[in-house]
Amino acid sequence: MDVASARIGVVGAGSWGTALASLLGMKGYRVALWAYEKEVRDSIADFHENKLFLPGITLSENIFPSNDIAGVVSNKDLVVLVVPSHVMRETASMFAAALSDQAILVSASKGIENKTHLTMTGVLEDVLPESFKNRLAVLSGPSFGREVAKKVPTVVTAASSDPSVALYVQNVFVTPFFRVYTNDDMMGVELGGAVKNVIAIASGIIDGMNLGLNTRAALITRGLTEMRRLGVRLGANPHTFSGLAGMGDLILTCTGTLSRNHSVGKLIGEGRKLDDILSEMKMVAEGVRTAKSVRNLSIRVGVDMPISHAVYEVLYENLSPQEAVYRLMTRDLKDEMEDVH
Repeated sequence: MDVASARIGVVGAGSWGTALASLLGMKGYRVALWAYEKEVRDSIADFHENKLFLPGITLSENIFPSNDIAGVVSNKDLVVLVVPSHVMRETASMFAAALSDQAILVSASKGIENKTHLTMTGVLEDVLPESFKNRLAVLSGPSFGREVAKKVPTVVTAASSDPSVALYVQNVFVTPFFRVYTNDDMMGVELGGAVKNVIAIASGIIDGMNLGLNTRAALITRGLTEMRRLGVRLGANPHTFSGLAGMGDLILTCTGTLSRNHSVGKLIGEGRKLDDILSEMKMVAEGVRTAKSVRNLSIRVGVDMPISHAVYEVLYENLSPQEAVYRLMTRDLKDEMEDVH
């Protein structure tokens, strides 16, 4: 397919979806953007601004927002999916019949489905006809939507099992401020993007408790080990976790003030209750739901992930952050390189 003439639809108009749509619009593409909320559609159409999810940033005039999901994806060469992970299955089912047979689908959503423990491309494979299996890709890496929309230099990776698909996605998205690498390890890239949100909640808890920089650095390092352990068990390339979708995204989400997952953790570390925190949020903190998936998936496949389990217990079993830290610090002593591949 010709990159220059690509017809593009973006499904999901949160901060990340809107930022990607605007990036593509600035490249000259006419981008159809599906918004769930009518107010978001109207805001982008009338003011070239997503006042709900990306306020204060003027968007490309090449974005054409709509509440008609079938219209956004039909006759498109490339469909970018940027919806919360827990609605990916429902959303894909809504538009599946409208897809072009030759469309490439790019998941920019980060999460693991609670019931099935599938990654987002796994969900898409489950919902869509088998002919789409080799036309799936993932876009991931250290990238806050607000900074991308402001043209802050950003570097991500496009992963697909088909190198030609990864190359196509790379060339569609690349700009002088948005550099895109390719990767053939979809599983590793998706697991990195999902698990790092759970570790980011833990990092926020540490910051909310004012435990200091030593603690946070240790948590990030051992969190990376947990990500890699799970990835290797599920067939991912261990080197992926040293790259943009692993270490890169983990560092950003664990330390960046724009991280919703870190923000949730910080409030918990300060003594707030999860339900109260979530009731005040407009955007989704993916790590809250993903903590369930990671905990249950790790038990199912027999992978030791003590930090991720601690986050689950703090969120869902009323374990105090103080007790969680104590348990982690007093676990049986081990060799650092144990289970590190």
